[in-house]
Amino acid sequence: MRFFWTRIGMLGVVLSLSGLNGGQAAAPSNGLSYPQGWQDWSTLAVSHRTDNGTVRVILGNEIAIAAARRGETQPWPDGAILGKVVWKAEALADWPAAIGPGAFVHAEFMARAEDAGETGWRWGRWVGAELTPFEQGDAQCIACHSPVKSRDWVFTEPAAVPLDPDG
Repeated sequence: MRFFWTRIGMLGVVLSLSGLNGGQAAAPSNGLSYPQGWQDWSTLAVSHRTDNGTVRVILGNEIAIAAARRGETQPWPDGAILGKVVWKAEALADWPAAIGPGAFVHAEFMARAEDAGETGWRWGRWVGAELTPFEQGDAQCIACHSPVKSRDWVFTEPAAVPLDPDG
């Protein structure tokens, strides 16, 4: 099976966060710069968290996508950046049985870097339409991701789809 990779623009529900904060560049979070151009990254997976009522799209930069396609994610290579864009889950107005994105919650990124300390990752989160940097330090990110330490600190499993019969 080949991994499912689609351009973020094809989702139709993803909004440009640069427009949320008036087009201004967001300040760094925990020392991580806000990744420019992430809106054009490919999708690794989607998720629906029932514990907090959110839906998410998980993205990767070119380095992350190439590594996932090759199955080289243990560890992810230096330079790989994974992003998660989060909205409150909301029933669709014209299809109440379907869940889609409601209010924007936050965007967060983890960037693999050789000099990033014990985890090998730098972490950042930008909250709300204003893209306010989340400045509570890496410790909170590390604590959350500790259950997947053996998976290089990454929860996401890239989505798989059947091979294209023509190619």
